[in-house]
Amino acid sequence: MTATVETTEAEVREGSYGARVTAVEPGGAGFIPLTERHGRPLHLFWTWMSPNLEFATVFVGVISVLYFQQTFGQAVAAIVLGTALGAATHGLLSARGPAMGVPQMVLSRIGFGYRGNILPAGLNAVVAGIGWFAVNSVSGALALATLTDLPNVLCLVIVVVAQVVIAFFGHNLVQAFERYAFPILAVIFLITSIITLSKASPSAVAGGPGGLGGFLLTVGASFGYAAGWNPYATDYTRYLPPSTSRVSTGLFAGLGVFVSCAFLEIVGAASATIAAPGIANPTEAFTSHLPSVVADLTLLAIALGAVSANAINIYSGSMSFLALGFSVPLGLRRAIVSGVFGVLGFLLAWSGLSDAGHKYESFLLIIAYWIGPWLAVYLTDWYLRRGRRVDGLLYDKAHNPWAGPIAMAVGMVLSIWLFSNQSEYVGPVPAHFPSFGDFTFEVGFVVTALLYALLFGLRRDRRTEEAAVIGGSPLPR
Repeated sequence: MTATVETTEAEVREGSYGARVTAVEPGGAGFIPLTERHGRPLHLFWTWMSPNLEFATVFVGVISVLYFQQTFGQAVAAIVLGTALGAATHGLLSARGPAMGVPQMVLSRIGFGYRGNILPAGLNAVVAGIGWFAVNSVSGALALATLTDLPNVLCLVIVVVAQVVIAFFGHNLVQAFERYAFPILAVIFLITSIITLSKASPSAVAGGPGGLGGFLLTVGASFGYAAGWNPYATDYTRYLPPSTSRVSTGLFAGLGVFVSCAFLEIVGAASATIAAPGIANPTEAFTSHLPSVVADLTLLAIALGAVSANAINIYSGSMSFLALGFSVPLGLRRAIVSGVFGVLGFLLAWSGLSDAGHKYESFLLIIAYWIGPWLAVYLTDWYLRRGRRVDGLLYDKAHNPWAGPIAMAVGMVLSIWLFSNQSEYVGPVPAHFPSFGDFTFEVGFVVTALLYALLFGLRRDRRTEEAAVIGGSPLPR
């Protein structure tokens, strides 16, 4: 049976931007014109290294030992496994950016439809633009407060303003900031890591009672942290020329996430074996064993790392909001949305300055709860449509299949109801079998993928191809 090929006019990002760093990026989430393309895959390595060289990454390792009761060896194994999974999907998704030329949450329209994409894009706008922003702002503010003895709220304001300004200017300044922050963060955290590992006492937690349940919780948390970047993947590869190597693009993006996350999370697990009695501030506890000069530099790096992470979170959060498809006629709509997200994230971060540890643990697991089902739809749809022209579906407002949103919603509801293991809610399975830990993201992914494949097979238009055009000329594949 011959596939039907239709055409749809592409939404093109307006304005002139090029490679200028100090210009405000115009437009919204449209296709990046070929004349505006620039950059190299190597740049993606530090784009994804810098935002993970921060305390939030360290704390993933800390909670694996302190909260999930893992031995140091168990924590290392779980961290490497969870991070490898999240980094692999990140590289795979990033590789699609140069050819498609649009943000990751716009690409999500292929499987979810123009309107159905409101489910994942809306979730990501809230989680990235507000949730992650608040989490990282808290760690940066606490580090700056420890370093300067200024009030926590004032430090939070300083950190937030710096983050919002970078995201307001847009893609090129975000990429440039990550590039120049990378060597500073890398050197400081390398020195800190060497000292921390030399003072760690892995035998102090040799009998950790967390078992399989704690191991799976650690895998879920480390996967959630690494995969938390997945919904941003092509936001930072869509400006690359279409001829850019997919292998190089995916490799450098995935390595940036894996190396930074796995290394600092292992250091965090090691730091949890060093006693820090009576210290409630998590960042202060992490630096308490360091020489004073190194401790001060580490606190400064934690604050800088928070800015690096949140510049990306706000920028990509604004991309996800614009991918919802709402009409915002302003030429600087992306920049304006970034500013609004900064204000909302500040308010949430303000409320999270106390009891940051337990709130962060819960947030990490919730991330994996929705990203697993979203990835299942995205990857399954990509496989089922392999070899077909689908870029026109990105801009077709009549493309509204029901399979994606239904599969994701069902996968989330079933997996969370049955397998969630949170302080606020424990599902029937972990309630009766506590040693199983938290299988939510694994079950959510499998259930969603199978259901989507079934529903996709029932669609009459499953073989339809649709090409995007500009002025009647098809875009390069």
